[in-house]
Amino acid sequence: MFFVQMSGFPGSGKSTLAREIAKETGAVIIDHDVVKTALLQSIAEASIDARSAGAVSYHIDWSLIDSMLSQGRSVIFDSPCLYEEMIEKGTSLTKKYGVTYKYVECYLDNRNEINRRLKSRDRMISQIEEISSEEAFQYTIKNSKKPLDTKCLVVDTSQPLETYVQKVLNYIFE
Repeated sequence: MFFVQMSGFPGSGKSTLAREIAKETGAVIIDHDVVKTALLQSIAEASIDARSAGAVSYHIDWSLIDSMLSQGRSVIFDSPCLYEEMIEKGTSLTKKYGVTYKYVECYLDNRNEINRRLKSRDRMISQIEEISSEEAFQYTIKNSKKPLDTKCLVVDTSQPLETYVQKVLNYIFE
């Protein structure tokens, strides 16, 4: 069993890669965008801002991850990894259930390509439509959180999926 913590800027290819890993391994995907969108849709009348909805969504995500791991399922967490708390919770749950922790970052340092991908996808209400500034883009890329005591895999998602998916699968099962 394994837990894969995905990381990367929105539009970098995390969901595409997560779906391929799940298809090949039978792992369950917990997609933060799905949870946050469902929450935003269900509380449309309430005065809850997107930031608060995001915080609540992460609590739901972690509860679902805990539940899946407790049932003996491998899990892929499809979310940018922007907070130390995410590393702490992921590594804590893997210790609790005795599963392998893996960290995969989808890296694409091309704002124009990211914006093209963001604009061409079917967008959920929780997802950004485009990157507003180069500064915000670079800040987010440089400040994603990584575990200090775990070998991390960074994949260049400017390349076609088939050029790196086997490398990711090999990393998960090494």
